[in-house]
Amino acid sequence: MKSLLTAHAAPAALVLEDGRIFRGRAWGATGTALGEAVFSTGMTGYQETITDPSYAGQIVIQTAPHIGNTGTNTTDDESRRIWVEGYAVRDASRVASNWRNEKTLHDLLEEQGIVSICDIDTRAATRHLRDKGAMRSGIFSGEALAGKTDAELVSVVTGQPSMAGRQLAETVTAEAAYVVEPAEHGWEGAPRGEVVAVDLGIKAMTPQRMAERGLRVHVVPAGTTWEQIQEIDPDGVFMSNGPGDPQTAAQQIEVLREVLRARKPFFGICFGNQMLGRALGFGTYKLPFGHRGINQPVLDRRTGKVEITAQNHGFAVDAPLDGPVTAPVEEFGRVEVSHIGLNDRVVEGLACLDIPAFSVQYHPEAAAGPHDAAYLFDRFVELMGLEPADDELIDNEQEGDN
Repeated sequence: MKSLLTAHAAPAALVLEDGRIFRGRAWGATGTALGEAVFSTGMTGYQETITDPSYAGQIVIQTAPHIGNTGTNTTDDESRRIWVEGYAVRDASRVASNWRNEKTLHDLLEEQGIVSICDIDTRAATRHLRDKGAMRSGIFSGEALAGKTDAELVSVVTGQPSMAGRQLAETVTAEAAYVVEPAEHGWEGAPRGEVVAVDLGIKAMTPQRMAERGLRVHVVPAGTTWEQIQEIDPDGVFMSNGPGDPQTAAQQIEVLREVLRARKPFFGICFGNQMLGRALGFGTYKLPFGHRGINQPVLDRRTGKVEITAQNHGFAVDAPLDGPVTAPVEEFGRVEVSHIGLNDRVVEGLACLDIPAFSVQYHPEAAAGPHDAAYLFDRFVELMGLEPADDELIDNEQEGDN
């Protein structure tokens, strides 16, 4: 049954490269959207999802059936704009009901020109992608759909490049460097340290989580050189999440190798995890349909705890699960797989044993998502050898008394 919101909307179609077509109604902007079809299993956080730069080049299908009920607001944006190429949902909410709502999701999508579709069977689309894998796709509505045959639509879809081999970090990165100050996020007193965060598609919550811990964060564009990082002389270097194929990031990999040679403490998440893997000499590969959502179970081998994590990646590091092993680039010493995905045993983290560097494949900033992995930011502070904050000293003293 069509919602009251879309009953009179123009017809629309989600077309997959293998010829499968899901027909529904236009939502947001009308026209043509092309990208890799992927699905996200999060039951909340749709605004954070669509503004996550890691989704550049992709059409996102939401598995949760009801989307848009709380509207949108500028506070929850994870970047300066929506990055999904297109958006597909089952039931578009008729109303936006929340005290923080500033604009309906439909209006936001339309305003930013994001071609979207609703009233499709997203469960069937998800099952199809789980069986066949993520694939090239397109959303067509309005004049872009009118009078077109199925074969013509599929031809348009298959004419676009695949995600493998695409270099996208430079298209989503900040245009200029900026600084996130600890005082902006509740920290009292002088900053306890300086971090350079290389923006490969960073989410706004990530430097905020570091600033909350007293770190002054210098967010720099993806093309920043090692010499430019040295000029800042940070206590640590961070590489963020981001879109595209890690095999295309030759410049960032070489910069990271210089960071590792200088023994600068390093922390990477998502794309940054893949950067560390490739800098150490490991390969990366494309997953069949990736991990996207806020309910992915991961085992932290160091603590033996299982974390429920937020993830968004279609590529993974190819490193041996049994370790530690000497890194293929031997000058960096020993490395081990520190975290493992419990659904499919994908590498979810790396830890260097002879140099100060570690990374995880998921999102400890958790926007949206669970906070199980927030301790990783504290681990980064410890890796930099910075003095603990007063409240951390109290916590440590209490732990020692128990």
